[in-house]
Amino acid sequence: MQRASEHFYHVLIAQADSRRAGVILKVLAERNLRGTVVTSYSTLRSMFQLHPWKLVFLDCGFCCPQGTGDGFAVVETLHADRPELPIIMLSSDDSAAKALKAIRGGCVDFIARTIDSQVLNRLIDQYIPNHPIEIAAGPHTDSHLSGPIVGRSRELQQLIRMAAAVAPTSAPVMICGPSGSGKELAAQLIHSRSKRAQGPFVRVNCAALSESLLESELFGHEKGAFTGALMQHQGRLERAHGGTLMLDEITETPPAFQAKLLRAIEQMYFERVGGSRQIQVNVRVISTTNKDIVKLVQQGGFRADLYYRLASVRLHVPALAERMEDLGDLTWWFINEYAHEAGRSITGISRQTLEIFQAYSWPGNIRQLRNIIRTILILTTGPVLSITELPWLLDEMRALTMPKEEAGGAGEIPLAELERRAILAALDRWEGNQTRAAQVLGISDRTLREKVKKYRKLECIGAGTLE
Repeated sequence: MQRASEHFYHVLIAQADSRRAGVILKVLAERNLRGTVVTSYSTLRSMFQLHPWKLVFLDCGFCCPQGTGDGFAVVETLHADRPELPIIMLSSDDSAAKALKAIRGGCVDFIARTIDSQVLNRLIDQYIPNHPIEIAAGPHTDSHLSGPIVGRSRELQQLIRMAAAVAPTSAPVMICGPSGSGKELAAQLIHSRSKRAQGPFVRVNCAALSESLLESELFGHEKGAFTGALMQHQGRLERAHGGTLMLDEITETPPAFQAKLLRAIEQMYFERVGGSRQIQVNVRVISTTNKDIVKLVQQGGFRADLYYRLASVRLHVPALAERMEDLGDLTWWFINEYAHEAGRSITGISRQTLEIFQAYSWPGNIRQLRNIIRTILILTTGPVLSITELPWLLDEMRALTMPKEEAGGAGEIPLAELERRAILAALDRWEGNQTRAAQVLGISDRTLREKVKKYRKLECIGAGTLE
């Protein structure tokens, strides 16, 4: 188990002055952040592709090749690839003209002369939120992971143990689980810990392509194989040679394609569409599905022989509702990820929001949680994350699902009840002041009065509770 702050967030320091770079590195190390110093433009460009950098410190005198530009030109180049990346300009003098040019050029801040540790800590707080969370597996140890696997639950630990056990083998793996639960991360984890980790990891989204396009995308095609085939195309099966091929949502493929796929992975050779030359490959196949694959096979919706070929080992990625112990870590992970985008500094999560999140069934799983956190960050204000400021979002959640049952099995908790609790809490906080409570909840006085009138009819609300 790793802490999120343990060398996961990467900071790039483009600075030739070793003393100034050293001050930044010291502050980063104290906060368990990893800083990388580059002193040339060529190194900067090559390093820029290695990590999802969270912040860049850039000397305004940093030179482009052959005198084609200075640090201001570098800002423009970096933002062409990642417009949202925060860049802080450093300068050995306090020129107001340089500071203005830097801000107008897209830098988020300008530090002149001495680099002060207090200023650095303030900027890090603002641009790299780093609330501590538990990471079960992260890209600091698994370079092929596009993001960390966040959580501490027993269900998640069991999945990671099984993935680690199968990873060193060449066995085909089928990963089952609902949409948005993290099946691709599990596939990447297996690849990153396999003997093929230095090879390619190639993904095919089977659900997004028609049968003809899927065949061409997987096997490739020769020039002139069909109308529009203007040149030879190397398929993803060929590109995955020596590595791993991930067939995402394999159960969405039609029967005819399944037969061709079975032959190809059984024999490990195939012909491109419109070609006759046999192409030999060596790939490991990992497939995923959000369906009940066994039931599909029983009903004839998926070829049994292909299932047996793909599912030498079958893993299950639990739904978020099955690992609610991880909800807090996941919530803070997404706050860390998107707070800067929204210009927010979040110090806490409201009690009402935590209650709503805990009572909800999360039909869209981690993907839905991510989008909801991002929405709240963008559309609300203040240091405390609160979903009760967005009643329409609660209505949307209600429309998408029926919430899960209470732990004691007493029945379902509709979102209307969660909304009622939020209103009660707001009224309690403001000692019955409906005008102030309505402002906090983001609704009109009239709407609040109507809801109070409706909730009085509920049996669980005593007379006068909402007066």
